[in-house]
Amino acid sequence: MTSWLILLAIIVLTIAYVVFNFLRIRKMSEGTEQMVEMAAIIRSGANTFMKTEYKTIAIVVVVVAAVFSLFIEKTSGITFLLGACMSSAVCVLGMTSATYANVRTANKARESRSIGETVKVALCGGSISGLSVQAFGMLGLVVVLLCWDGVNTEAVSTGLIANLKCNPSIMRISTYSLGCSLVAMFNRVAGGNYTKAADISSDILAKIRHDMPEDDSRVPNVVADFIGDNVNDIAGNCSDLLESFVATMSAGLMIAVTLFQNASEAVTGATFSATCLFPIVLAGCGLVGCLIGLGSAALRKMGSNPSKELNLATYISAGLTLVLGLVACYVIFKDVPLYDAFRFGWITPWLCSVLGIISGVAIGSITEYYTSADFKPTRNIAEIAPEGEAFVITKGDAVGSRSCLLPILIIGIALFLSGFLCGTYGIAMAALGMLAFVGTTVSIDAFGPIADNAGGLAESCHLDADVRVITDKLDSVGNTTAAIGKGFAIGSAAFATVSLIVAYVGNYTAVNAEPILNIASFVVVSGGIIGGALIEYFSALLTDNTIESARLMADEGDRQLSVPGVLEGKVHPDYNKCIEMAARQALKKMLVPSMLALLIPIVGGFVFGVEFVGGILVGATICAIPRALFMGNSGGAFDNAKKYIESGALAGHGKGSAAHKAAVTGDTVGDTRKDVVGVALDIFIKMMSTVANTLASVFAHFTLFG
Repeated sequence: MTSWLILLAIIVLTIAYVVFNFLRIRKMSEGTEQMVEMAAIIRSGANTFMKTEYKTIAIVVVVVAAVFSLFIEKTSGITFLLGACMSSAVCVLGMTSATYANVRTANKARESRSIGETVKVALCGGSISGLSVQAFGMLGLVVVLLCWDGVNTEAVSTGLIANLKCNPSIMRISTYSLGCSLVAMFNRVAGGNYTKAADISSDILAKIRHDMPEDDSRVPNVVADFIGDNVNDIAGNCSDLLESFVATMSAGLMIAVTLFQNASEAVTGATFSATCLFPIVLAGCGLVGCLIGLGSAALRKMGSNPSKELNLATYISAGLTLVLGLVACYVIFKDVPLYDAFRFGWITPWLCSVLGIISGVAIGSITEYYTSADFKPTRNIAEIAPEGEAFVITKGDAVGSRSCLLPILIIGIALFLSGFLCGTYGIAMAALGMLAFVGTTVSIDAFGPIADNAGGLAESCHLDADVRVITDKLDSVGNTTAAIGKGFAIGSAAFATVSLIVAYVGNYTAVNAEPILNIASFVVVSGGIIGGALIEYFSALLTDNTIESARLMADEGDRQLSVPGVLEGKVHPDYNKCIEMAARQALKKMLVPSMLALLIPIVGGFVFGVEFVGGILVGATICAIPRALFMGNSGGAFDNAKKYIESGALAGHGKGSAAHKAAVTGDTVGDTRKDVVGVALDIFIKMMSTVANTLASVFAHFTLFG
């Protein structure tokens, strides 16, 4: 009980620090009258979109919760609602803080002319998102475990109407995770469509059709673009990483149940309690590391190199997570009998978590190499831009494809080593190690869109050129941190999904039988082939939806620019028309892709059985990971190649040149890749795996052809 009280104290302290940062941001000046006006429009538009979106989400969540309580397990609807509420709270808090931090970041650059001081404001805003993700994700799971007396290996429960027997502990944990997943999917799909339709249409209008600055206030679509940065890159990313974080903790608990059920009599209940406690404690150690890492960034004086300062916060957080995790592992496992799979005794779970942490840092570094304009791959795209659009697209595709190998090698080797060291439990601990300091990771990722919005406000509000130099520097760094964040999200999704698949097989395997998914079985192979095809279909669906929305918005923007006085800057365009169009299109097109992830494993399980669903999960995961890496890294490289040219680094080919327009075309292609498809694929595979875990015991007894 002492451990749980300490964890709750850490969570409460973190939430208090989040509130402190939020109030600190609110007290800062917003700047000029025009800045205040533009910021209010962005904030209002983002809030309106979220309110409208959540009206649809709420209906779906309530219906699904009722189904779980009525037909599966009577309390699982409550835990499903709790997961949805935690994810929603993080989204709203993160987005709201970002809409306050963006204009204050721009104003700090205006007042101080200091990169270091401006970085602090943007990171303060980002830390509200990041720390909320980890604190609220842990809070919900701790509440579930405390309210229902932890994890039980033998209890059996049924729904209020149906008599489908299941383990209530597993059901509560998996439905809590599923509640987080469902909200994340809706946010990513709707937010991605909104932001990229606005962004692409704005780029086409300003840079290609009318030779105007990117964030010129005369472009009607530009405010919708600012809003999109908040509803997707902040709110969507918060729910995405919260879902990964919760899924890895849940997988660790579910695997602990399977281990104990198949263990020898020598392994005691104390061992089972230790394997259940360690994932939550490791996450708590990571939260402490994040608090100190981000707190030190807020206190120390920052220099003129934002990347160095942000990396230092990450290293402090990761290092403290390692040290505190080692202490926790010793305290929890030193005096209990251990499973045979623990090859090096009590330290084994910690070694697996180290593999996850190292993998996360390595994947981030590789992503930075392939997407940052400081390195050769992105510069090569910029240097070939004078040859035309076809060369830019082809070179960017090559960079994206090449960037997949090393991260996947790291993921594969880390999974193999963690499984070798500690079996299936080790895989879950490696996944959790990668996400144990997710608070810092999300904070630095959120820094990107806040800096991007700040730069846009500086442009649209006509601030001095040297202010824009500062915000452009932060924006460029933010693009790289966002690309690193996407690589980290995909890598963590790979670990999380594999651990969920392992937990899924254990959930439907009979007690005292070895959990095995036979990939040579025609049932599994057929499921795997279909799972891979579903990834391609899902990607195409999201791309088509976004491009159609962008086309409609570009046409509307053109119509408004043809109104007398708008292009001359004498008449304000109708921003609200474009904002409403972006929201309407996004909400209209979010339901089908989001529901696919929920329905595919349900239909597959009830019709073809548990092994077929296992095949779908494996096939989808194998196809989705390289696809998502390709999408994210090629998109990030396109974006930074464009910015490299805009900075004047390519002699004779500045803004407005043919090379610049070719790079803008590449950026437009990359926008859908990195901010719509790539970021949604990782949620797609995690959500299908979570649904499968939730219903594994049901599929095992009720199937048409199984």
